[in-house]
Amino acid sequence: MALLGSMLKNGIRLTNAVRLRKMTAFKQQRKAFRKLISKARFTEFGTTYHFEELLSSTEFGTQREFYEKYKQIVPIHDYNSMFDGWWKRSLAGEKDIAWPGRVKYFALSSGTSEAASKYIPVTKSMSKAIQRSSIRQILTLGRYQNLPSTLYEKGYLMLGGSTNLNAREGHFEGDLSGITASQIPFWFQRFYKPGREIAQERDWALKLDEITEQAGSWDIGYIVGVPAWIQLLMEKIIARYNAKTIHDVWPNLMVFCHGGVSFEPYRKGFEKLLAHPITYIETYLASEGFIAYQTHPNAEGMQLVLNNGLFFEFIPFNEQNFTSDGELVANPQTLMIDEVDEGKEYALLISTCSGAWRYLIGDTIRFVSKKRSEIVITGRTKHFLSLCGEHLSVDNMNKAIELVSQEMGISIREFTVAGVSHDTLFAHHWYVGTDDSVDASDLRDRIDAKLKELNDDYAVERRHALKEITVTVLPAKTFYNWMESRGKMGGQNKFPRVLKKNLIGEWENFLKSL
Repeated sequence: MALLGSMLKNGIRLTNAVRLRKMTAFKQQRKAFRKLISKARFTEFGTTYHFEELLSSTEFGTQREFYEKYKQIVPIHDYNSMFDGWWKRSLAGEKDIAWPGRVKYFALSSGTSEAASKYIPVTKSMSKAIQRSSIRQILTLGRYQNLPSTLYEKGYLMLGGSTNLNAREGHFEGDLSGITASQIPFWFQRFYKPGREIAQERDWALKLDEITEQAGSWDIGYIVGVPAWIQLLMEKIIARYNAKTIHDVWPNLMVFCHGGVSFEPYRKGFEKLLAHPITYIETYLASEGFIAYQTHPNAEGMQLVLNNGLFFEFIPFNEQNFTSDGELVANPQTLMIDEVDEGKEYALLISTCSGAWRYLIGDTIRFVSKKRSEIVITGRTKHFLSLCGEHLSVDNMNKAIELVSQEMGISIREFTVAGVSHDTLFAHHWYVGTDDSVDASDLRDRIDAKLKELNDDYAVERRHALKEITVTVLPAKTFYNWMESRGKMGGQNKFPRVLKKNLIGEWENFLKSL
């Protein structure tokens, strides 16, 4: 088995060396666009929006002609317009609608705010693309010199949704993590944990219990999941085996691959569960596709997947393109990968091999390296607070919580913020989840001070229209209990960082019922 690990690591190094010789970001995206348009040109979407003409422009036109025509011909879609116009027909079993063939799988996704489930198509092409990106991500481990070859022989624990998908009217539906886990290649089965039987479990609490009971017999080297749920699972395992740290149970645990939310607010509490440092790798895997992942040690951000079934566009996230409620204006400015600037925020548009076209995914990103096409996720188009011009992003909130946690020596497991009225002006109400003893007034003052340092607009509005900041400290389990009450337990569910509209009342009513 040691020979297998050595061969894998050497193969990884060779693969990484070959991958360094690649096309520019623009050329990769042009090639990805051509493949998407060529494949979908005979679908109903493709014939409606003249994909044959777009393909001709890509192959025979000037360098940027294809993109100018794409912007002119194909409208921008949000979920409602994409589903109502096209995907609901695929859901009903029709073929060749927005992507060739029938769609067999649909990922159920509600993000962090909407109550109703969204049905996101997961085509065969998308499943293969996700597998390719997942393998490429594993291959990047060869760049981490601190990781021994024995890592590649250890168990890979993937904490996600049930692989026992719901069969409905000719298709299957469930969490994307459940769909992808149900399609794991045969050669990977021997490494995959929790294994087929436990992976099928739909009851999230029972699944965690079953994993905990089996954990002592596994040799885990690599874990994948949303930070909050992985932390809860490790705490259960440590308690079950009367251990001091997770390394007492899994001594060879070396890598945590995380995504979905910023890891920084969780880091302090997470690392208390470890006996020694491990390697962290960030990913950006959404229901709509595998968008980006960290490709080298100490990377500032994640590298966009430019050559695997995804075409990206970027909308500057500013007042010219979005309303104060995060709604997209008519005819916004859109850019390709070579037109963006570092340090600026953009809303992400994607066209994919699942039949999403100019689709507003709802996330906002910032480029930290244009040369490497590396990004960080800064929030959601509708998950920011700007009641009076404070322009407070989730990125600002995460950073403030991280800094305050370090200063106070506490672990903040969850938090959320609501914008509320205050007399004739405005206020922010923070709800902070921690099991450590903390003075709410001190916490409030520290968060407020950090946000003033991080965001000039916030500092200005705190002197004018943003008159009050309130902090309510709650046990961390309160946040998870609310998610459970909404049927949102599970590997891909996250607590919303910003509460707006109906969610504010729902959350407040829940707290009153306790």
